[in-house]
Amino acid sequence: MSAEPLIRDANEGDYAAIVALNMAEVRHTSPMNEDRLRQLVPLSAYNRVATLEGRVVAFLLAMRAGADYRNDNFAWFTAQHPDFLYVDRIVVDAAAQGHRLGSRLYADLFAFAGEHGVPRITCEFNVVPPNEPSRLFHARHGFVETGRQWLDEGRKQVSMQVAELT
Repeated sequence: MSAEPLIRDANEGDYAAIVALNMAEVRHTSPMNEDRLRQLVPLSAYNRVATLEGRVVAFLLAMRAGADYRNDNFAWFTAQHPDFLYVDRIVVDAAAQGHRLGSRLYADLFAFAGEHGVPRITCEFNVVPPNEPSRLFHARHGFVETGRQWLDEGRKQVSMQVAELT
């Protein structure tokens, strides 16, 4: 793949690719079939994909504070901050590594937040079991840990991360 990536709004024609990407990385995110995606899209403030040569190879789905989104991590951030964008999931196709797609999507998300007056981006990643690539990625993008919580009846612990916009 040598073409320049394109970041654009996701559309219904992208849903199968988004679900497939999510399934490939489900150990680091949560399960999502097309029905679940169709439930999440109307709740999202940001739903964009990255394409290479016309193929969806990454996506980012984020909700803004105040969304009617039932999620333990989103609820945790809601209790801590009056306004934020919550990265529900970001997934990059392993075959598309090296194009900095995650960083490009985050740059686009940060620009979106700035344009809409959102003061911070929030997310979480697994620390039990560990997700070291995500920890390093988020540290490079200015995220800092503001707490931790256990999920899935104590089988998973997540690091609650915040990046303040300047």
